[in-house]
Amino acid sequence: MTTPTPPTSSAPTAPMEMARALVWHGGGDFRMQEVPTPALQEGETLVEITTATICGSDRHTVLGRRSAPCPSILDHEGIGIVRATHNPDLRVGQRVVFSVTSPCMECDRCERGMTAKCRNLKKTGHEAFDSDWPLSGTYASHIVLRNHQPVVPVSDSLPDVAASIATCAGATVMACMEQAGPLAGKRVLVMGIGMLGLIAVEAAVRGGAAEVVAIDRNQTRLEWARELGAVVPAPSTAGVDSEPEPFGITLEFSGSALGVTTCINSLDIGGRAVLAGSVAISPSYALDPECLVRGWRTITGVHNYEPRHLEQAVEFLADSRIDWDTVVSAPIALEEVPAEVEGAPGTILRATLRQKKLSIRTSPLYQTDNLY
Repeated sequence: MTTPTPPTSSAPTAPMEMARALVWHGGGDFRMQEVPTPALQEGETLVEITTATICGSDRHTVLGRRSAPCPSILDHEGIGIVRATHNPDLRVGQRVVFSVTSPCMECDRCERGMTAKCRNLKKTGHEAFDSDWPLSGTYASHIVLRNHQPVVPVSDSLPDVAASIATCAGATVMACMEQAGPLAGKRVLVMGIGMLGLIAVEAAVRGGAAEVVAIDRNQTRLEWARELGAVVPAPSTAGVDSEPEPFGITLEFSGSALGVTTCINSLDIGGRAVLAGSVAISPSYALDPECLVRGWRTITGVHNYEPRHLEQAVEFLADSRIDWDTVVSAPIALEEVPAEVEGAPGTILRATLRQKKLSIRTSPLYQTDNLY
Protein backbone atom coordinates (compact mmCIF):
# COMPACT_ATOMS: atom_id res chain seq x y z
CA MET A 1 0.00 0.00 0.00
CA THR A 2 1.46 3.35 -1.00
CA THR A 3 1.27 6.62 0.84
CA PRO A 4 1.20 9.90 -1.10
CA THR A 5 4.29 12.06 -0.79
CA PRO A 6 3.43 15.40 0.86
CA PRO A 7 4.10 18.50 -1.23
CA THR A 8 7.68 19.76 -0.81
CA SER A 9 7.13 23.23 -2.18
CA SER A 10 7.18 26.08 0.32
CA ALA A 11 4.32 27.73 -1.52
CA PRO A 12 0.88 27.58 0.21
CA THR A 13 -1.13 24.46 -0.59
CA ALA A 14 -4.41 25.11 -2.39
CA PRO A 15 -7.54 23.85 -0.62
CA MET A 16 -8.66 20.40 -1.71
CA GLU A 17 -12.27 19.41 -2.31
CA MET A 18 -13.24 16.51 -0.07
CA ALA A 19 -15.91 13.84 -0.36
CA ARG A 20 -17.11 11.42 2.34
CA ALA A 21 -16.75 7.70 1.72
CA LEU A 22 -17.38 4.51 3.64
CA VAL A 23 -14.24 2.54 2.85
CA TRP A 24 -14.19 -1.23 3.22
CA HIS A 25 -10.99 -2.59 4.80
CA GLY A 26 -11.91 -6.26 4.81
CA GLY A 27 -14.45 -8.41 6.65
CA GLY A 28 -16.74 -6.18 8.65
CA ASP A 29 -14.22 -3.35 8.86
CA PHE A 30 -15.73 -0.23 7.31
CA ARG A 31 -14.31 3.22 8.01
CA MET A 32 -15.75 6.63 7.23
CA GLN A 33 -13.03 8.60 5.51
CA GLU A 34 -12.56 11.87 3.69
CA VAL A 35 -11.36 11.52 0.12
CA PRO A 36 -9.99 14.29 -2.11
CA THR A 37 -11.84 14.62 -5.38
CA PRO A 38 -9.34 14.49 -8.24
CA ALA A 39 -8.92 16.93 -11.07
CA LEU A 40 -11.14 15.51 -13.78
CA GLN A 41 -9.48 14.12 -16.88
CA GLU A 42 -10.88 13.95 -20.41
CA GLY A 43 -14.33 12.37 -20.46
CA GLU A 44 -14.64 12.13 -16.66
CA THR A 45 -17.57 13.31 -14.54
CA LEU A 46 -18.08 13.99 -10.85
CA VAL A 47 -21.51 12.89 -9.60
CA GLU A 48 -23.04 13.57 -6.20
CA ILE A 49 -24.83 10.39 -5.12
CA THR A 50 -28.41 11.00 -4.02
CA THR A 51 -29.53 7.38 -3.62
CA ALA A 52 -27.81 4.01 -3.69
CA THR A 53 -29.28 0.53 -3.36
CA ILE A 54 -27.31 -2.31 -1.79
CA CYS A 55 -26.76 -5.20 -4.18
CA GLY A 56 -26.57 -8.67 -2.67
CA SER A 57 -23.17 -9.20 -4.28
CA ASP A 58 -21.69 -6.88 -1.66
CA ARG A 59 -22.69 -9.44 0.96
CA HIS A 60 -20.71 -12.06 -0.97
CA THR A 61 -17.68 -9.76 -0.92
CA VAL A 62 -17.86 -8.84 2.77
CA LEU A 63 -18.47 -12.46 3.81
CA GLY A 64 -15.51 -13.70 1.77
CA ARG A 65 -17.45 -15.60 -0.88
CA ARG A 66 -16.11 -13.39 -3.66
CA SER A 67 -12.68 -11.81 -4.04
CA ALA A 68 -12.37 -8.04 -4.30
CA PRO A 69 -9.65 -5.40 -3.95
CA CYS A 70 -9.24 -4.17 -0.41
CA PRO A 71 -9.48 -1.45 0.77
CA SER A 72 -12.13 -0.17 -1.61
CA ILE A 73 -15.43 1.69 -1.79
CA LEU A 74 -18.05 -0.95 -2.48
CA ASP A 75 -21.46 -0.85 -4.17
CA HIS A 76 -22.34 -0.16 -7.76
CA GLU A 77 -26.05 0.73 -7.82
CA GLY A 78 -26.77 4.43 -7.61
CA ILE A 79 -28.14 7.63 -9.05
CA GLY A 80 -26.90 11.16 -8.65
CA ILE A 81 -26.48 14.69 -9.93
CA VAL A 82 -23.67 15.85 -12.20
CA ARG A 83 -21.55 18.36 -10.26
CA ALA A 84 -18.65 18.72 -12.71
CA THR A 85 -17.88 17.11 -16.05
CA HIS A 86 -15.39 16.88 -18.89
CA ASN A 87 -17.86 14.79 -20.89
CA PRO A 88 -19.28 16.90 -23.73
CA ASP A 89 -22.49 14.85 -23.70
CA LEU A 90 -23.34 15.81 -20.09
CA ARG A 91 -24.03 19.03 -18.25
CA VAL A 92 -23.85 20.11 -14.62
CA GLY A 93 -27.14 19.57 -12.79
CA GLN A 94 -28.28 16.56 -14.83
CA ARG A 95 -29.77 13.60 -12.98
CA VAL A 96 -27.95 10.50 -14.21
CA VAL A 97 -27.37 6.79 -13.75
CA PHE A 98 -24.18 5.05 -14.80
CA SER A 99 -22.97 1.63 -15.84
CA VAL A 100 -21.27 -0.85 -13.55
CA THR A 101 -18.60 -1.22 -16.22
CA SER A 102 -15.97 1.16 -17.53
CA PRO A 103 -14.45 -0.33 -20.71
CA CYS A 104 -11.33 0.80 -22.55
CA MET A 105 -13.04 0.85 -25.99
CA GLU A 106 -9.71 -0.12 -27.59
CA CYS A 107 -9.27 -3.88 -27.08
CA ASP A 108 -10.53 -6.59 -29.44
CA ARG A 109 -13.51 -7.40 -27.22
CA CYS A 110 -14.65 -3.79 -27.11
CA GLU A 111 -14.24 -3.53 -30.87
CA ARG A 112 -16.58 -6.47 -31.40
CA GLY A 113 -19.22 -5.10 -29.02
CA MET A 114 -18.36 -7.12 -25.90
CA THR A 115 -17.54 -4.15 -23.68
CA ALA A 116 -18.97 -6.07 -20.69
CA LYS A 117 -15.91 -8.30 -20.91
CA CYS A 118 -13.32 -5.69 -21.92
CA ARG A 119 -9.77 -6.94 -21.42
CA ASN A 120 -8.96 -3.79 -19.42
CA LEU A 121 -12.30 -3.54 -17.65
CA LYS A 122 -12.74 -1.47 -14.52
CA LYS A 123 -15.94 -1.67 -12.50
CA THR A 124 -17.91 0.60 -10.24
CA GLY A 125 -17.54 -0.55 -6.63
CA HIS A 126 -14.82 -3.08 -7.49
CA GLU A 127 -11.62 -1.01 -7.63
CA ALA A 128 -8.83 -0.62 -5.08
CA PHE A 129 -8.98 2.53 -2.99
CA ASP A 130 -5.26 3.14 -3.54
CA SER A 131 -5.60 2.85 -7.33
CA ASP A 132 -6.09 5.64 -9.86
CA TRP A 133 -9.86 5.42 -9.24
CA PRO A 134 -10.45 5.70 -5.48
CA LEU A 135 -13.92 7.29 -5.75
CA SER A 136 -15.32 4.33 -7.68
CA GLY A 137 -18.19 3.06 -5.50
CA THR A 138 -21.56 4.36 -4.36
CA TYR A 139 -20.98 4.01 -0.60
CA ALA A 140 -19.85 7.61 -0.79
CA SER A 141 -21.14 11.12 -1.16
CA HIS A 142 -19.62 11.37 -4.64
CA ILE A 143 -18.33 9.14 -7.41
CA VAL A 144 -16.04 9.85 -10.36
CA LEU A 145 -17.23 8.38 -13.65
CA ARG A 146 -14.47 7.49 -16.07
CA ASN A 147 -13.98 8.22 -19.73
CA HIS A 148 -16.06 5.75 -21.82
CA GLN A 149 -18.17 4.74 -18.81
CA PRO A 150 -21.77 4.68 -20.05
CA VAL A 151 -24.00 7.34 -18.48
CA VAL A 152 -27.76 7.71 -19.00
CA PRO A 153 -29.67 10.88 -18.05
CA VAL A 154 -32.99 10.10 -16.39
CA SER A 155 -36.19 12.09 -16.12
CA ASP A 156 -37.56 13.39 -12.85
CA SER A 157 -40.53 11.03 -13.19
CA LEU A 158 -38.41 7.93 -12.52
CA PRO A 159 -38.08 7.35 -8.75
CA ASP A 160 -34.57 7.34 -7.32
CA VAL A 161 -34.88 3.76 -6.11
CA ALA A 162 -36.00 2.42 -9.49
CA ALA A 163 -33.27 4.38 -11.27
CA SER A 164 -30.60 3.05 -8.91
CA ILE A 165 -31.78 -0.54 -9.35
CA ALA A 166 -31.67 -0.09 -13.14
CA THR A 167 -27.87 0.21 -12.97
CA CYS A 168 -27.33 -3.41 -11.95
CA ALA A 169 -30.38 -5.62 -11.48
CA GLY A 170 -32.46 -3.91 -14.17
CA ALA A 171 -29.77 -3.80 -16.84
CA THR A 172 -28.65 -7.36 -16.11
CA VAL A 173 -32.21 -8.60 -16.59
CA MET A 174 -32.42 -6.75 -19.89
CA ALA A 175 -29.26 -8.57 -20.99
CA CYS A 176 -30.79 -11.88 -19.88
CA MET A 177 -33.97 -11.23 -21.82
CA GLU A 178 -31.92 -10.48 -24.92
CA GLN A 179 -30.13 -13.81 -24.53
CA ALA A 180 -33.43 -15.61 -23.93
CA GLY A 181 -34.79 -14.44 -27.26
CA PRO A 182 -38.48 -14.12 -28.22
CA LEU A 183 -40.81 -15.10 -25.38
CA ALA A 184 -44.19 -14.92 -27.11
CA GLY A 185 -46.14 -18.13 -26.59
CA LYS A 186 -43.45 -19.84 -24.50
CA ARG A 187 -43.53 -21.15 -20.96
CA VAL A 188 -40.90 -19.32 -18.91
CA LEU A 189 -39.40 -20.40 -15.60
CA VAL A 190 -37.90 -17.75 -13.30
CA MET A 191 -35.81 -19.37 -10.58
CA GLY A 192 -35.04 -17.12 -7.60
CA ILE A 193 -37.24 -14.10 -6.87
CA GLY A 194 -34.70 -11.61 -5.69
CA MET A 195 -34.57 -8.20 -7.32
CA LEU A 196 -33.45 -9.63 -10.66
CA GLY A 197 -36.01 -12.40 -10.55
CA LEU A 198 -38.88 -10.04 -9.81
CA ILE A 199 -37.92 -7.74 -12.67
CA ALA A 200 -37.55 -10.79 -14.93
CA VAL A 201 -41.06 -11.96 -14.05
CA GLU A 202 -42.48 -8.62 -15.13
CA ALA A 203 -40.31 -8.57 -18.26
CA ALA A 204 -41.45 -12.07 -19.26
CA VAL A 205 -45.11 -11.23 -18.66
CA ARG A 206 -44.81 -8.01 -20.65
CA GLY A 207 -42.87 -9.92 -23.31
CA GLY A 208 -45.88 -12.07 -24.12
CA ALA A 209 -44.91 -15.38 -22.47
CA ALA A 210 -47.72 -17.93 -22.45
CA GLU A 211 -47.01 -18.65 -18.78
CA VAL A 212 -44.41 -17.42 -16.31
CA VAL A 213 -43.66 -19.73 -13.39
CA ALA A 214 -41.83 -18.32 -10.35
CA ILE A 215 -39.96 -20.46 -7.83
CA ASP A 216 -38.48 -19.26 -4.55
CA ARG A 217 -38.46 -20.44 -0.94
CA ASN A 218 -39.81 -17.13 0.33
CA GLN A 219 -43.59 -17.00 0.15
CA THR A 220 -43.76 -13.20 0.37
CA ARG A 221 -41.50 -12.82 -2.63
CA LEU A 222 -43.60 -15.36 -4.51
CA GLU A 223 -46.69 -13.31 -3.75
CA TRP A 224 -44.97 -10.24 -5.24
CA ALA A 225 -44.26 -12.31 -8.37
CA ARG A 226 -47.88 -13.48 -8.47
CA GLU A 227 -49.07 -9.87 -8.36
CA LEU A 228 -47.04 -9.22 -11.52
CA GLY A 229 -48.65 -12.12 -13.36
CA ALA A 230 -46.54 -15.16 -12.44
CA VAL A 231 -47.88 -18.61 -11.65
CA VAL A 232 -46.62 -19.96 -8.34
CA PRO A 233 -46.61 -23.78 -8.21
CA ALA A 234 -47.78 -25.60 -5.13
CA PRO A 235 -44.92 -26.59 -2.78
CA SER A 236 -45.22 -30.24 -3.78
CA THR A 237 -44.40 -29.39 -7.41
CA ALA A 238 -41.44 -27.13 -6.64
CA GLY A 239 -39.40 -29.59 -4.60
CA VAL A 240 -36.08 -31.24 -5.39
CA ASP A 241 -37.66 -34.56 -6.35
CA SER A 242 -40.36 -33.15 -8.61
CA GLU A 243 -40.41 -33.56 -12.39
CA PRO A 244 -41.14 -30.07 -13.72
CA GLU A 245 -43.04 -29.54 -16.93
CA PRO A 246 -40.63 -28.52 -19.70
CA PHE A 247 -40.06 -24.85 -20.38
CA GLY A 248 -39.07 -23.01 -23.52
CA ILE A 249 -37.02 -20.49 -21.49
CA THR A 250 -35.52 -20.82 -18.03
CA LEU A 251 -33.93 -17.89 -16.17
CA GLU A 252 -31.69 -18.68 -13.20
CA PHE A 253 -31.07 -15.95 -10.61
CA SER A 254 -30.62 -17.89 -7.36
CA GLY A 255 -27.11 -19.26 -7.90
CA SER A 256 -28.15 -22.37 -5.99
CA ALA A 257 -27.53 -25.98 -6.98
CA LEU A 258 -31.29 -26.58 -7.16
CA GLY A 259 -31.79 -23.50 -9.29
CA VAL A 260 -29.10 -24.32 -11.83
CA THR A 261 -29.98 -27.99 -12.22
CA THR A 262 -33.71 -27.29 -12.42
CA CYS A 263 -33.24 -24.65 -15.12
CA ILE A 264 -31.10 -26.99 -17.20
CA ASN A 265 -33.04 -30.20 -16.65
CA SER A 266 -36.48 -28.72 -17.28
CA LEU A 267 -35.74 -27.38 -20.77
CA ASP A 268 -38.11 -28.39 -23.55
CA ILE A 269 -36.94 -29.33 -27.05
CA GLY A 270 -35.28 -26.22 -28.46
CA GLY A 271 -35.29 -24.64 -24.99
CA ARG A 272 -32.81 -22.09 -23.73
CA ALA A 273 -31.45 -21.68 -20.19
CA VAL A 274 -30.00 -18.31 -19.18
CA LEU A 275 -27.86 -18.47 -16.04
CA ALA A 276 -27.10 -15.21 -14.21
CA GLY A 277 -27.14 -16.06 -10.50
CA SER A 278 -23.82 -17.88 -10.16
CA VAL A 279 -21.62 -14.87 -9.45
CA ALA A 280 -19.78 -16.35 -6.44
CA ILE A 281 -17.91 -19.62 -5.95
CA SER A 282 -20.28 -22.36 -7.11
CA PRO A 283 -20.18 -26.16 -7.31
CA SER A 284 -19.66 -27.94 -10.59
CA TYR A 285 -22.58 -29.70 -12.25
CA ALA A 286 -22.79 -32.82 -14.38
CA LEU A 287 -23.89 -32.09 -17.93
CA ASP A 288 -25.36 -34.57 -20.41
CA PRO A 289 -24.15 -33.40 -23.83
CA GLU A 290 -26.40 -35.89 -25.62
CA CYS A 291 -29.43 -34.23 -24.02
CA LEU A 292 -28.29 -30.87 -25.40
CA VAL A 293 -27.46 -32.20 -28.85
CA ARG A 294 -30.55 -34.30 -29.43
CA GLY A 295 -32.83 -31.69 -27.87
CA TRP A 296 -31.38 -28.62 -29.58
CA ARG A 297 -31.09 -27.14 -26.10
CA THR A 298 -28.90 -24.14 -25.26
CA ILE A 299 -27.27 -22.99 -22.02
CA THR A 300 -25.82 -19.49 -21.83
CA GLY A 301 -24.57 -17.17 -19.12
CA VAL A 302 -24.86 -13.43 -18.51
CA HIS A 303 -22.52 -11.29 -16.44
CA ASN A 304 -22.33 -7.49 -16.66
CA TYR A 305 -24.17 -5.84 -19.55
CA GLU A 306 -23.83 -3.55 -22.53
CA PRO A 307 -24.76 0.18 -22.61
CA ARG A 308 -27.99 -0.54 -24.48
CA HIS A 309 -29.17 -2.71 -21.59
CA LEU A 310 -28.86 0.18 -19.13
CA GLU A 311 -30.91 2.39 -21.44
CA GLN A 312 -33.50 -0.38 -21.78
CA ALA A 313 -33.66 -0.84 -18.00
CA VAL A 314 -34.31 2.85 -17.39
CA GLU A 315 -37.12 2.79 -19.96
CA PHE A 316 -38.56 -0.50 -18.68
CA LEU A 317 -38.60 0.45 -15.00
CA ALA A 318 -40.22 3.78 -15.76
CA ASP A 319 -43.40 1.79 -16.50
CA SER A 320 -42.89 -0.96 -13.94
CA ARG A 321 -45.73 -2.24 -11.78
CA ILE A 322 -43.33 -3.19 -8.98
CA ASP A 323 -44.26 -1.56 -5.69
CA TRP A 324 -40.89 -0.10 -4.73
CA ASP A 325 -42.11 1.01 -1.31
CA THR A 326 -42.87 -2.63 -0.51
CA VAL A 327 -39.84 -4.46 -1.93
CA VAL A 328 -37.11 -2.07 -0.73
CA SER A 329 -36.30 -0.84 2.76
CA ALA A 330 -36.91 2.55 4.28
CA PRO A 331 -33.83 4.71 3.65
CA ILE A 332 -30.79 4.19 5.86
CA ALA A 333 -27.78 6.45 6.38
CA LEU A 334 -24.27 5.79 5.12
CA GLU A 335 -23.18 4.99 8.67
CA GLU A 336 -25.75 2.18 8.85
CA VAL A 337 -24.47 0.32 5.80
CA PRO A 338 -21.99 -2.02 7.60
CA ALA A 339 -24.69 -3.53 9.80
CA GLU A 340 -26.98 -3.92 6.80
CA VAL A 341 -24.37 -5.62 4.61
CA GLU A 342 -23.20 -7.98 7.36
CA GLY A 343 -26.72 -8.94 8.39
CA ALA A 344 -28.60 -11.93 7.04
CA PRO A 345 -30.69 -11.13 3.96
CA GLY A 346 -34.41 -11.03 4.64
CA THR A 347 -37.50 -10.73 2.50
CA ILE A 348 -36.80 -7.16 1.39
CA LEU A 349 -35.03 -7.17 -1.99
CA ARG A 350 -32.89 -4.06 -1.59
CA ALA A 351 -31.78 -1.79 1.22
CA THR A 352 -31.86 1.85 0.22
CA LEU A 353 -29.10 4.27 1.09
CA ARG A 354 -30.34 7.87 0.94
CA GLN A 355 -27.65 10.52 1.12
CA LYS A 356 -28.24 13.70 3.02
CA LYS A 357 -28.09 16.77 0.83
CA LEU A 358 -24.36 17.42 0.72
CA SER A 359 -22.03 19.81 -0.94
CA ILE A 360 -18.39 18.97 -1.40
CA ARG A 361 -16.48 20.80 1.26
CA THR A 362 -12.88 21.95 1.16
CA SER A 363 -10.07 21.10 3.51
CA PRO A 364 -7.04 23.40 3.82
CA LEU A 365 -4.64 20.54 4.54
CA TYR A 366 -3.46 17.51 2.59
CA GLN A 367 -4.46 14.84 5.12
CA THR A 368 -2.71 11.64 4.09
CA ASP A 369 -4.41 9.72 6.91
CA ASN A 370 -7.73 10.39 5.22
CA LEU A 371 -6.56 8.93 1.92
CA TYR A 372 -5.51 5.40 2.77
